[in-house]
Amino acid sequence: MQRILIVEDEEVIRNSLFKLLERNGYQMEAAANIQDALQHHNLTDFSLIISDLRLPGLPGTDLIKLAGDVPVLIMTSYASLRSAVDTMKLGAVDYIPKPFDQKEVLNSVKRILNAQPAPREFNSPTHASSGMIGSSQAMKEVYNIIHKVAPTDATVLIQGETGTGKELVARAIHNESRRAKAPLISVNCAAIPETLIEAELFGHEKGAFTGAHENRTGLVTAADGGTLFLDEIGELPLEAQARLLRVLQEGEVRPIGAIKSRDVDVRLVAATHRNLQKLCKEGLFREDLFYRINVVNLRLPPLRERGKDILRLADYLLDKFCKRLGKAPMTLAPDAIQAITTYTWHGNIREMENAIQRAVILCDDNQPITHDLLGIELALVEIEDDKAVTQTPETEQASRLMDADSPDGLSLEDYFTRFVLENQHAMSETELAKKLGISRKCLWERRQKLGIPRAKSA
Repeated sequence: MQRILIVEDEEVIRNSLFKLLERNGYQMEAAANIQDALQHHNLTDFSLIISDLRLPGLPGTDLIKLAGDVPVLIMTSYASLRSAVDTMKLGAVDYIPKPFDQKEVLNSVKRILNAQPAPREFNSPTHASSGMIGSSQAMKEVYNIIHKVAPTDATVLIQGETGTGKELVARAIHNESRRAKAPLISVNCAAIPETLIEAELFGHEKGAFTGAHENRTGLVTAADGGTLFLDEIGELPLEAQARLLRVLQEGEVRPIGAIKSRDVDVRLVAATHRNLQKLCKEGLFREDLFYRINVVNLRLPPLRERGKDILRLADYLLDKFCKRLGKAPMTLAPDAIQAITTYTWHGNIREMENAIQRAVILCDDNQPITHDLLGIELALVEIEDDKAVTQTPETEQASRLMDADSPDGLSLEDYFTRFVLENQHAMSETELAKKLGISRKCLWERRQKLGIPRAKSA
């Protein structure tokens, strides 16, 4: 049985994590701080050490050297995630945010103990041209599909919300294919007028229509031997869809006004944010073309589903725009980190790019970037200090959690509810938020969501 040591001064968190891992088959030991751990345990006897970043006395990062070859997993609050990232450079094997998510903890522990090598990321030098960054589980699945499909000539349909980076995926597929030295031709079908798109894609002969003063090679022919990326293929007119289907089925293209066709060898990668099956039912997209392009379906996750990738992307974009705008390196203030990790990012990476660029432009030199400079509005409900939340069934259920010592450990919501109810009479809202490692606004929001009343002043 693999042994794990937890070093955490907060008793509620320590006990909850202890029970969670013990219930999943690990042999557990615990300590309140590093001195306690050194006094009662031999660190090298453990398979893994999980430690809080901020501890009384010595910081959790000291365990990285003291533990030798034993991997150290750091726990940290959202307010100090940047410090947690820095611990990775000191040798920490990974970090998890507090209050922790049980599934994320178990996945991290299992991966570390199984010593599985992390999948290569697209921000490595060998994939710099793709510009993809991230190692969340959702992105690992994307990378896995890319690695498998790229060496083939299979048609790929990329589906995802606007701003998720569909063109970057297409570029990654092209770069890993045998066609990498041939051209990648990218076409945004929504950006070309309907009256011109057939001529743009398939070319035309001189005199084929008014304004066709000379022969023109289409973009399909330009991609011969390489990859054709059709972004927003759902906007392609039905007439152009019929021509594209012939290219895919017969491997030939006939320019508008031409008598003869010419052979082309093109690998198609298509992308859309629309539901093509629904468009087929509405008669707006050819069903036979849909089945032809839907050989390998790759769903690109929205930014809100990518966990820690959000901060990695924010750091990358911050460095990128500081260099581009000729500014000294900048950092994100805790409230900016909190905002970035809790905002839903409806515009995904494109929206984040705009927010970070705006902040870099407006931020004074030698100052951290604060939430207000990002220009994003968080949907938080604030509660006035002299008001209490109305009693609800959810509140009564939350109160009962105080008296129940569940043998299954605490969920994220259980831990938050119990901690607030047990400590709010002795702590101010600011102190509660600090202990939980969140902002006061986040504390207000979670009180509302879970129906936890404010303690009334005496």
